[in-house]
Amino acid sequence: MNIELLEAAKARVPCIPVLINMLSKRVRQLNAGFRPYIRPSSPNEDKLDTALREIAEGKLIAEMEFSAPHEDNKEA
Repeated sequence: MNIELLEAAKARVPCIPVLINMLSKRVRQLNAGFRPYIRPSSPNEDKLDTALREIAEGKLIAEMEFSAPHEDNKEA
């Protein structure tokens, strides 16, 4: 794993658990044969480095929805 790429990806996604989930899902996709969103720097580039570069370059983003918890027991 390239540390510079990791730092660049962390700058885009500062929440470490979200970054880990993004990387995990994307590496699984790349291993399953999905095409990368960027051109790999070499034919033998590690899939993790490719995913890190995709995040660092803004090709992958995380969409998160924050909403108030739904309350079933509302009193009038």
